Amino acid sequence: MTTATPGRPHPMQGELDGPTRVDLYRTMVLIRTFEEAIRRDYYADKGPGFDIGKGLVPGEMHLAAGQEPVAVGVCAHLTADDAVTATHRPHHFAIAHGMDLRAMTAEIFGRETGLGHGRGGHMHLFDPSTHFSCSGIIAEGYPPALGQAFAFQRQGTGRIAVAVTGEGAANQGAFHESLNLAALWKLPVVFVVEDNEWGISVPRSASTSVHSNATRGVSYGIPAERVRDNDVEAVHLAASQAVARARAGEGPTLLEVHTLRLWGHFEGDAQGYRGDLDDVPARDPIPAYRAALGAAGLLDDAAAKQIADEASTRVEDAVTFAKESPLPDPADAGAYVFA
Repeated sequence: MTTATPGRPHPMQGELDGPTRVDLYRTMVLIRTFEEAIRRDYYADKGPGFDIGKGLVPGEMHLAAGQEPVAVGVCAHLTADDAVTATHRPHHFAIAHGMDLRAMTAEIFGRETGLGHGRGGHMHLFDPSTHFSCSGIIAEGYPPALGQAFAFQRQGTGRIAVAVTGEGAANQGAFHESLNLAALWKLPVVFVVEDNEWGISVPRSASTSVHSNATRGVSYGIPAERVRDNDVEAVHLAASQAVARARAGEGPTLLEVHTLRLWGHFEGDAQGYRGDLDDVPARDPIPAYRAALGAAGLLDDAAAKQIADEASTRVEDAVTFAKESPLPDPADAGAYVFA
């Protein structure tokens, strides 16, 4: 059986085979390794007085540590011809969807060799080769995903769009308008809601009237499911069914995944509002999945170390490429900005 890899579909039927499970773990480790490196260089060379912007990575930084199962489970079923619109916390989906790591890292470092020639930064990654985009505006990716899905439907190619947002953005008008139109036109789109329990510093229970946004999918006549426990294999199964429906012309599906924000809403967030911080490390999905694969006899210490080493090599190569790339010339500040 063909194993799942970032940016390629997997003909999964029933229980996942061993190589596929290890491959899911491999992608999760790559994502975490990448974000740890970005976090390291974001704080590099900063003095005792914390001041955002003095590190090697400019601007704000929103990292997705803990949310890897969502991106990996969904993107295992996609090809580079499918579209993904992500959030302001986009790295896990970008990597799982097969974005070039060097170009992505250079963009995050604000370098001329980046995806947007260093003009967009980490919240505005655009990659035509993988049909990937993201935005700092919450729920902004839903309407463009509908436009892409409509084009795919008209072309009859079987391509689909995946639109990702957080649970807080599910209260935005763009979210509801998009669900309504997608259901009405039976568009080939999969809506993904990442419920990490916190909309910046506000718990979901204080901002949202329903316990699960899957309820809202049903209200628009869209099949919807809440995936619990931040389980990559459960996400993989739910996504396989949703993607198959979309490709078959059966319309949209809404998947809400209960996931985990391991670090702050942004780098520098002290998270004083969170009473669950002591429990967070034990909920990290990567060590938990490694243990599960070990118990199944699929991953020993040597294999896990090899996966970690390979991820580190890839990530450090991308970081070195970014650091050695030129900064944009201030005289060209207006270039590449306007269509």
